[in-house]
Formats: sequence, structure tokens, C-alpha cells
Amino acid sequence: MPRWVLALLAMSLATQIGWQAARRSASTNHAALPPAPGAPALRLASFGEPEAAARLTMIFVQTRESVDYPRLFAWLESILALDPRTQYPLFAAARVYAETADTQRSRAALDFVYRQFLRDPARRWPWLAHAALIAKHRLKDLPLARMYARALEQHTARVPLPLWARQMEIFILEDMNELEAARIMIASWLQSGQLDDPAELRFLKQRLEELEARIGAK
Repeated sequence: MPRWVLALLAMSLATQIGWQAARRSASTNHAALPPAPGAPALRLASFGEPEAAARLTMIFVQTRESVDYPRLFAWLESILALDPRTQYPLFAAARVYAETADTQRSRAALDFVYRQFLRDPARRWPWLAHAALIAKHRLKDLPLARMYARALEQHTARVPLPLWARQMEIFILEDMNELEAARIMIASWLQSGQLDDPAELRFLKQRLEELEARIGAK
């Protein structure tokens, strides 16, 4: 049987699971997102085509009304369990569901990104970096932004991150007026021998000099 037929069958079964769950729920809104079927059920419904099933399930999720964020993230988690290499659920969480005026929902979306990052830092670090930026600029929550930035640095030691991502905590510390902590971090990086790009070294040395000047002016 052709793979596209299997994929359609998989999506049909997944939709049936969601539809039956919705019938059992108390919700009267037929456009609402039903309870997540869980990764095992989606895997069974994929007929050996987890990537295609994950994409189709993600489309299904995005066509439903996502008022219940815990239910939404249960779907996204099931999709990631079905296809751990997909980036679409994390993209949606970081760039769609986190960028809402509802700060409580935004925080829930960022927490989802953080938890999923810890499961695969090498592949999912861009979404945690974006989460740190949202926490800093949209939520104005510097401690939360620092927590994400620190996790980004600590869990990607062997991942070739761009300098801006690896040094996010330093700039957040500066925003928090934790100048001495930022100075120590930059000095540690310069002394570690891990940087070999002349432009990056010049940049960090300049930042170190600026920090030392600001500290000395206090």
C-alpha cells in the first residue's frame, strides 16, 4: 500500500481518537482541541510513518481552538514523542503560543520549551534561546531569562553554538546590574581557551574592559 495512503489512514485514526475523546468531554465547543491521545496511540495510528503522522497531527492541532494550554502542550509533547526530530511543535510553542498578551499562558509555553529542551539540547537549543529573549523583552522577567540562558550554556557545552547564544547570560547579568558576575563569566571564557575566533576574542575583551570601567566607576 502506498505510503501516502497509510499516512491518510493514520491521520484518520488519530482524528477518530480525538473525536471520540471530545464526545466524552463536557465541552460543548466542537472546535475545541480534544484531550491528547498520547504518544503510544499516535504511534499505533502512524502505521510505521511517524514523521508523516506527526506533521498531520500538528496540522490538526493548529486547526483547533487552543484555549486549554495544558491540553495543547499534551498534544505537542505526544507529537514530539512520535517524532523527536521534528521542530514544528517547539516552533509553535516559542513563536506562536508564547507570544501572547496573556502572561500566564506565555509562561506556560516557555516552560514547555524549557522542559523539552532538556530532553535534546543539541537539537532544540534555538527555541530555548528564543524563550530567553521573550522572558527578557516581553515578560520583563530577567531572573527567568537568566535561568534559560544558564541552562542553554550548561547543557550545550559540546554544541557549536553562535557566540550570541552562548553568552546570553552575560548580557542578562548586565541588565540585572550584576556587573561583577558578568565580568567573572567573561574572564572565565577568555581564560578557558575555548574561543579561537579573533573577532569573538576582540568582542569579549572589549566587553570586559567596558564592564571593568563601569565597576570601577561605582
